[in-house]
Amino acid sequence: MRPDRRALLLALASAPLAFRVAQAAGAPVRIGVLRFGTVSWELEVIRRHGLDRAQGVALQPVEFAAAQATQVALQAGAVDMVALDWLWVSRQRSDGADWTFVPFSNAVGGLVAPAASPIRSVADLPGRKLGIAGSPLDKSWLILRAYAQRRHGIDLDMAVEKTFGAPPLLAEQLKAGRLDAMLTFWPFAAKAEAAGMRSVLAIDAAVDALGIANPVPVVGYVFSDRWAELNRAALGGFLAALARARAILATDDAEWQTLAPLTGAADDAELQRLKAWYRRGIPVHWGSAEQGAAAQLFQVLADIGGPALVGSAKSIAPGTFWPGTAF
Repeated sequence: MRPDRRALLLALASAPLAFRVAQAAGAPVRIGVLRFGTVSWELEVIRRHGLDRAQGVALQPVEFAAAQATQVALQAGAVDMVALDWLWVSRQRSDGADWTFVPFSNAVGGLVAPAASPIRSVADLPGRKLGIAGSPLDKSWLILRAYAQRRHGIDLDMAVEKTFGAPPLLAEQLKAGRLDAMLTFWPFAAKAEAAGMRSVLAIDAAVDALGIANPVPVVGYVFSDRWAELNRAALGGFLAALARARAILATDDAEWQTLAPLTGAADDAELQRLKAWYRRGIPVHWGSAEQGAAAQLFQVLADIGGPALVGSAKSIAPGTFWPGTAF
């Protein structure tokens, strides 16, 4: 169901100054973003180097203060695409929507603990206080639960003292000793590592350990089939500009120094860890093997998260992954 006018106005009101629109000649592509979100890094590189104009596209970032606001704006038609996960896309398609997905990043998050902590593996978590970024249905938490069950026979949902919350708050609690470990999104895991925390398990490594051999991007650019069909040239131009921006970020260290203020890095150590995590997460191939791996991951997540996560669907909805993307 499309959000009503009031929901859209509330979403737009959550964005400071409503939005910032890039001025450029070409076919417009409106992208809902969080000002300091990782998607903004790629879009800033595109803007600064004129990569969109070179492809005949006018990139128009529309800034919001909260992730839910971007989702509402997409559903209301206020933007053409946003960054979301393919599980949301699949569930929406199962209910009749026509959203589709192209990959943004293979990076997810990780489990970190203080350097001196006795926690060396997931097997050491029972009885500990664990901070978890997001909600009980966060994908990293569900993957960690599946990993703990299959590799160690541990039901983490029952074995740990859980605290769900926003990553910055959890980071402060971990630093203050009120948590024993933290499962968090990758930018915050990177910053924790820069501050001296130790990585216990990266979620992509957990996925691999579950027998899913190909990298699976969880987050991607989401747009409607109808918009894609009506704007094929603009979409193709945007994806070409995106590939060029990623190539720059993958190889040019000086680019990261310029980008540093947008990343929120407090110092060079944080910037270096953010760069390493971002580069590790760049999707280098997206084809039938990776989409098959996503289907495997869907089953893992559905087994743990149940209908609250995937609804009544038994598999990924057809069309979840936009067929025009292969690299």
